[in-house]
Amino acid sequence: MTAQPGTTDPTAAGPSLWAISDLHISYPENREIVADLAAPSPEDWLIVAGDVAETVASVEWALGTLRQRFAQVIWSPGNHELWTTPHDPVRLRGEARYTHLVEMCRSLGVHTPEDPFLVWPGAGGPATIAPLFTLYDYSFLPPGTGNKTDGLAYAYRTGIVCTDETMLHPDPYPSREQWCWQRLAYTEQRLAEVDPRWPTILANHYPLVRDPMNVLRYPEFAMWCGTDRTADWHVRFRAAAMVYGHLHIPRTTYYDGVRFEEVSVGYPREWRTRSTPPGRLRRILPVAAGLLR
Repeated sequence: MTAQPGTTDPTAAGPSLWAISDLHISYPENREIVADLAAPSPEDWLIVAGDVAETVASVEWALGTLRQRFAQVIWSPGNHELWTTPHDPVRLRGEARYTHLVEMCRSLGVHTPEDPFLVWPGAGGPATIAPLFTLYDYSFLPPGTGNKTDGLAYAYRTGIVCTDETMLHPDPYPSREQWCWQRLAYTEQRLAEVDPRWPTILANHYPLVRDPMNVLRYPEFAMWCGTDRTADWHVRFRAAAMVYGHLHIPRTTYYDGVRFEEVSVGYPREWRTRSTPPGRLRRILPVAAGLLR
C-alpha cells in the first residue's frame, strides 16, 4: 500500500466525476463550504459519500443545493443521516428513516443505493457508479479482543464510543449488525448483476477493507467503520476506485492495486489544522496523471 495526496485538477478537459463526503453542515463553517461549492464544469457529476447532516431538512438543503450545480449527484448514506436526534422533527428510526431519505433524494433527482446504477460516460469511462449502503457489524475489533462484547467493553473503558450506540437505531432489525448483514446480502446481489464489460466505482461511507483504520488515533473506533465481509469486494467487483469517508483522514491509498479515496471534509477543528483549504473536491475520473499506476 502507498499513499499519495488527492487532487482536484480542475484544468482537465471535459466533464469530471468528483467526490466529497462528511460535509457535517450542522457546523456553520461547513454549511458555508456547501453554499460556496460549485462544479468546475456544468457537465460534472458528484458523489457524496455520506454524513451530510443529522436532520432530514439539512440533508435536503445540502443535496438539493449540490443537485442544482452538478449534472448528476450520487449519494451514499453515512451514520449521521441515520441518527434520530431530539432536534429533528422527523422522528423516524432505522430502516424507515433510510427509506424516507431515499424518497427525499429521489424528489431532488439525487441517485441513491436503491436506484439503478449510473454509468459514467466521460473520460476514464465507461464505469458503473455503485453507491452502497452497508453499515458495520463490529468485526473490526480492537487488538486483544475476540468478540463484540469484549470490544465494546474495551471501548467503554477508554471512553471512545461512537454516538451511534444511542442515536442510530436498527429498527426493525434486532441489532445494527443484523441490519448490516441484510444490506450486505442485498448489495452483493446487485453488484453481481452489474455489466461486466466495464469497471466499477464503488462509493460507500465506510471503507470496504480494514487497512485504512491502521492510522486511527483510537483503534477501538474501527468497530463502527465497516465489516470484514466486504474485504474482497473491490477485487471481485472490478473496482477502478473505491470512494469513502467517515474517518476524516482525507488521502489516496491503494489496496490490491485499487485506488481508495477518502474524501471527507470533516469537522472545522480538524480541517483548520490542514494546509489545504476545506471542501476540495476529489476527482475520481478521469484519473489525474499523478495517480496513474
